[in-house]
Amino acid sequence: MIRRKLEKVLKKAIGKNQVLSVMGPRQSGKTTMVKMAFPDYSYVNLEDPSLRIFASDDPVSFIKNFGKKIILDEAQYVPSLFSYIQLSVDQDRQQRFILTGSQNLHLYGKISQSLAGRVGKSVRKYGHC
Repeated sequence: MIRRKLEKVLKKAIGKNQVLSVMGPRQSGKTTMVKMAFPDYSYVNLEDPSLRIFASDDPVSFIKNFGKKIILDEAQYVPSLFSYIQLSVDQDRQQRFILTGSQNLHLYGKISQSLAGRVGKSVRKYGHC
């Protein structure tokens, strides 16, 4: 696998923010990059219908189930989870989330609104992450 320069930027950003959003077009390598950069994080793919149902039906247990460092891939499938992420990071300064998803301005607006002041939104040189 090719290591991307953006990995260093992401690691720095998650050190400053409890939530990091990585958006981009489908099949552009977001998931691969994030999984390589953060191998100690639990990986959850919300394209899986059973995980989507779990996240929607019992968001508190869902978050607790995956520990303090979580990659939520395709986060756009459960936008109702963002409010619970906000509560989780407000209650626990050690909690970290990395949200990935296909480029979707509507989703980006929901993340920005729900997680205002908690999410790393932009990296000057590389655009949004």
